[in-house]
Amino acid sequence: MAAVMKQKKQQPPNYAKFAFGGLAGMGATFFVQPLDLLKNRMQVAGGRVSFFTIVGNVIKQEGALALYTGLSAGLLRQATYTTTRLGVYNMLLDKAMTASDGELSFASKAGIGLTAGAVGAVVGTPAEIALIRMSSDGSRPAAERRGYTSVFNALSRIAREEGVLTLWRGCGPTVARAMVVNAAQLATYTQAKQVIKQTFELDGIGLHFSASMVSGLATTAASMPVDILKTRIQNMNYVNGVPEFKGPLHVASHIVRSEGVFALWKGFLPYYARLGPHTVLTFIILEQLNKAYNTIAA
Repeated sequence: MAAVMKQKKQQPPNYAKFAFGGLAGMGATFFVQPLDLLKNRMQVAGGRVSFFTIVGNVIKQEGALALYTGLSAGLLRQATYTTTRLGVYNMLLDKAMTASDGELSFASKAGIGLTAGAVGAVVGTPAEIALIRMSSDGSRPAAERRGYTSVFNALSRIAREEGVLTLWRGCGPTVARAMVVNAAQLATYTQAKQVIKQTFELDGIGLHFSASMVSGLATTAASMPVDILKTRIQNMNYVNGVPEFKGPLHVASHIVRSEGVFALWKGFLPYYARLGPHTVLTFIILEQLNKAYNTIAA
């Protein structure tokens, strides 16, 4: 019996942690892809535009199924970014916990999450560029649309027409966003979970859902300015070989000057609506995969 109990408590090997992380992220993406598309459409739109206006325009002009435009890129992003991020995080966390006999400070956990996010962002940037371009393509004039047919078509065309390094355009802001997101998620989720559990005596999925939504709100507020700069850079045009923007600071000053400072949080509603459920679904699926592995291993 003791041997069986020990088997059930064992952690999956590193390759399984990477695979489970990617599968969990991909599963969650099926549910939140429309919100990702709407967020991208709002961020590349000039001037003030409401969430409901964007929804109405997409459905009226392109059809309801257009809300899933770029799904292949969204799945590839999870297969690269989330696989790497969660795999690196769990691997480093296990090593740190073992080295510290199970006693790890909050700052150390945040540092591990920050590192994992940065590594994952570098790996996932090409798929993210494809996702942003595919999901925002319908908002461009018909003559200027890129017309990518799939994520692989997008990646091959970008590399062929604009150079391989274009696949990592905006990598700096992408890494910065990933670091902010991971640090904010870890800190607020941990604190929210503790407060909610003590105040409302919640536990299980209800507790995880509530804490994730609070975490998503704080993470959205902290990371959106970086996210919109990244989106504008990755979606910008080139005129006679000259880029539309010179860098993140140029984009930020342009947005504030022409659209107002609050435009840095444009797309807040779909971003928050996507981030919260995606976090909850990812970890619920991840937990189920871990349980399934332990059942098979036992």
